Amino acid sequence: MVDSVVDTAPGTGGDTADGALVVVVTGASRGIGAGLAAHFASRGIRLGLGGRSAPPTPTGSDAVTAVCDVTDAAAVDRLADEVVARFGRIDAWVNNAGLLEPIGSLADADPAALERLVATNVSGVIHGSATFARHVRRRPGGGSLVNLSSGAATNAYRGWAAYCASKAAVEMLTEVVGLEERDHGLVAYAVAPGVVDTDMQALIRATPEASFPGVERFHRIHDDGALLTPGWVASCILERCVDPATRVLPAPGDGAVRFRVPDPPGRGG
Repeated sequence: MVDSVVDTAPGTGGDTADGALVVVVTGASRGIGAGLAAHFASRGIRLGLGGRSAPPTPTGSDAVTAVCDVTDAAAVDRLADEVVARFGRIDAWVNNAGLLEPIGSLADADPAALERLVATNVSGVIHGSATFARHVRRRPGGGSLVNLSSGAATNAYRGWAAYCASKAAVEMLTEVVGLEERDHGLVAYAVAPGVVDTDMQALIRATPEASFPGVERFHRIHDDGALLTPGWVASCILERCVDPATRVLPAPGDGAVRFRVPDPPGRGG
């Protein structure tokens, strides 16, 4: 993680009647996105949830849910408009929607599948980041932009050429947006969630070694019981990126805070 400082100033309180924070999560239909939504709801946060299929509404939550294809910039704008119409503002935006497939040699990959991955993982984050930046510019107070990255942004995995490239693009995008929007109070975060217990991990473990030579590492993490839970990832994002009392700020000269979600207390490595 880059050096950072705690932001103890109240920069992002929502203007809902009870002052609750308002957070948008894309890719909220399942996996990490659904885990983020459930944890945020348990903390009394108002939610805007988008997904390729209608996201479930967490029990007891106050949420706007919508089918939202992040590759469609207009759809992303509509999601933001619906959330603002309901709650008055958005305090944090989490670009979580993403694809892993196709897995295998780039030379053998289906071009259409490659285009879908890049459209979702890169263009989708571009659209969400731009939508949120415009929103922050239009209202007082700052905001937190959280883009889900991966260890694959900086580590090369045979069989994941497009995925690695897309996450590297997300990291640089986040850095630049943070620099561009700093004067408007937007703070940018690129967060690698680690190896999380979701359907995506099941897909990885089901991949033949011939297509993904690194698959044994993911079997070992699973067998060792070392997978992180979506709830743990959500708690770290809330503390380090969203909560105005505890979030961290970029080091001087940096555009973004980049970090990998740590292991829970008491777990080695």
